[in-house]
Amino acid sequence: MLQQTSEYAPLPPDDLRRTLRFTRADATNERYIGLVGDTYTITVAGEDTHGRFCVIDMHVPPGGGPGPHRHDYEETFIVLEGAMEFTFRGEKLTALAGDTINIPSNAPHRFYNASSEAVRMICICSPAGIDKFFLEVGVPVATRTTPPPRLDAQQMSEFQEKTKAMAPKYRTELLGEA
Repeated sequence: MLQQTSEYAPLPPDDLRRTLRFTRADATNERYIGLVGDTYTITVAGEDTHGRFCVIDMHVPPGGGPGPHRHDYEETFIVLEGAMEFTFRGEKLTALAGDTINIPSNAPHRFYNASSEAVRMICICSPAGIDKFFLEVGVPVATRTTPPPRLDAQQMSEFQEKTKAMAPKYRTELLGEA
């Protein structure tokens, strides 16, 4: 009788210590974060995936979006509602509902809502980590679309200093204004 061999290793057993993560977009959620005028909902955190990736539901009002930056993880955006302007290595493009954009690690980029309507996007980052950055520098808000509190000049300066100081911890470099 011939012994059957496989050139592939068998799949490991199911890890019963890991659990399902189920998030309703508009339900009460401890992971609603106000940041740079936007509201980000962490629907799947790195702790849910053993650091493999995280998923963030982004509500970006008109004029919203972060300044130019880069980081050493992949970032994929899926535009669900509205039109978002992306700048990638200095070139601008507009992504519409249904479009997917993948930003390679280390590439300078930004996104900006130049329209008069809010934009909703899903952002997937691999590996995870930015979710912890958002929790550390952002402020908790009540819902998926609640704007963060407006900051006065002193508060904005303090926020910018905190963000600059913490960015390297999360493998991110802030590049100033475009």
